[in-house]
Amino acid sequence: MLLDNEKVLQLVKEAQEGSQEAKSILIQENSPLIKSIIKRFKDKGIEYDDLYQIGCIGFLKAIKNFNAEFGVKFSTYVVPMVIGEIKRFMRDDGAIKVSRALKSLNLQINKYVEFFIQKQQRKPTIEELAKHFNVEEQDIIMAMDSAKMPLSIFTPVEDDVEGTSLVDRIEADEDYNEKMIDDIALKEVIKKLDERDKKIILLRYYYDKTQSEIAKELKISQVQVSRLENKILDNLKKKLSS
Repeated sequence: MLLDNEKVLQLVKEAQEGSQEAKSILIQENSPLIKSIIKRFKDKGIEYDDLYQIGCIGFLKAIKNFNAEFGVKFSTYVVPMVIGEIKRFMRDDGAIKVSRALKSLNLQINKYVEFFIQKQQRKPTIEELAKHFNVEEQDIIMAMDSAKMPLSIFTPVEDDVEGTSLVDRIEADEDYNEKMIDDIALKEVIKKLDERDKKIILLRYYYDKTQSEIAKELKISQVQVSRLENKILDNLKKKLSS
């Protein structure tokens, strides 16, 4: 069955109050949406069934955190939550682990490079490094790249005696959720514009074009662009506030 918006909101409310039946209905009805989202990650080395399960976890989190006051449809809110959950899994569980051997080799390479530069007045080539350490060239490249692996935001700060991590030093943005919802709502409204209006908004605010440049591209006058832009912006404001 196809659920209308009112029924969806009612089921979300019941699910938030603990109804397993409501959760099951929501997952069943939104299964095609979850599947369409996970398709973009199908070639990332994760089994399809696992992707679907992770997508469902993101979906359940969307149920838990959704608020009708966000002003967007539940299905619209679900999309970034599911994508975020999959990306989080790939980052935390699917990340490449740098072995101790590679880290050790990278340290040795760094020391040797400093010595080589002082003696030869230039950097050694990959081939020269491989020959010196008696390893394959690809091992040298992997070792050097291992130093560029991104740190986890939960990595302890070495010079901090209180044991704080990097995430503790990142300033929290209290308005992040509100901004995300606003962005989603704006994108949805822009999608519904006709092609000309959509093009004007994208060129003006996403590609930073002047009204004169847009006028040339659309083969109309700059005054017409100005009038159209003001009309479109008024329209967007009304739709976002309704």
